[in-house]
Amino acid sequence: MRFPKSAFVLAGALFAAMSLVSAEEVFEGRRSVVLQGTDARLVVDILGGSIVSFELNDQKLNPLRWANAGPADKPRQMSHFLCLDRWGPPSDAERASGMPFHGEAGLVEWQVIDQKATTGRMKATLPLAGLEIERSVWLAPEGSWFQVQETVTNKNKLGRIYNMVQHASIGPPFLDTSVVVDSNALRGYPRGGSMPNPEEPNALWPKAPRPDGTEADVRRLINDSTPDVVSYVINGDIGWVTASNAAKGLLIGYIWSTEEYPWLNVWRRLEHGVPLARGLEFGTTGLHEPPPTLVKKGTIFGRRVYQYIDAAEGQTRSYIGFLAKIPAGFQGVDNVVLQNGKLTLTERGGGSQMSIAAPASIRPSNR
Repeated sequence: MRFPKSAFVLAGALFAAMSLVSAEEVFEGRRSVVLQGTDARLVVDILGGSIVSFELNDQKLNPLRWANAGPADKPRQMSHFLCLDRWGPPSDAERASGMPFHGEAGLVEWQVIDQKATTGRMKATLPLAGLEIERSVWLAPEGSWFQVQETVTNKNKLGRIYNMVQHASIGPPFLDTSVVVDSNALRGYPRGGSMPNPEEPNALWPKAPRPDGTEADVRRLINDSTPDVVSYVINGDIGWVTASNAAKGLLIGYIWSTEEYPWLNVWRRLEHGVPLARGLEFGTTGLHEPPPTLVKKGTIFGRRVYQYIDAAEGQTRSYIGFLAKIPAGFQGVDNVVLQNGKLTLTERGGGSQMSIAAPASIRPSNR
């Protein structure tokens, strides 16, 4: 018995649709993509595309918890979300047109293209920005790392400026006053400075100028979150940031290419006198301002504060996230090196090292 070609096309479409539905799971009441390895689990929210959980299977402590509570049926920015096409506020005219703070990527539904046990692909369309974002995620089948590659495509008929920042946020119970943040950041300045020199005053990592003339140590957050946002340029070709809680025996970190993400933005927030959130935000800008201000300023510390993408152009960036068990009394991280398929972390002070399995490079090879 012969069937018309259209019947096979329809059957294929139905099968694809069923595959997409079956790829979804429910995590804390929300539609999610759940990747499960032998050592770790990664959860990506579909309504906003946020990475909302990354934890070791035998520890069950998720550092990526911020703004997770809320309506289960609405997109929202939480945990580790993507700021695209901007980091910070729209201009007054853009706000009147409906452009939200930090852009649309964390406030639209993402479409799951494909998913297997430890890999997934998804995409989203940003209607006001005229951009499309496609993301591939790989979780280690064995190990405690994940790798992300994201391609931004300009669907507009003209080129435009934009920015892209990974707004990775940690919160309680992982976050407490003992958490230490380390990085190979270099020079930074607090948000709130005036044009034409918003980068004044500034300081070297981990210090940050306060309005009263003193300096904060942004490695820690205890009882004073001033200044709340500090933007640093990175020292070297590879950028990294870690947050470690020795009392809970866990460290989370990220590593990326500074050619793709030249800035690290450190955000700190207290609530009722205790740490509520810390942002480990690496991205293409360190100026938390609307596009007109970005264009006027151009560069800070020799780094651009915005990107340009031509009509129909696609631009790809990648990063790696990782977890590591640490001993009691761990002093923090002095250096992170990616080499020969492993991440080597050097402890501050004593110089002891630990290694964890990792991808061969930050940019994924053909998989």
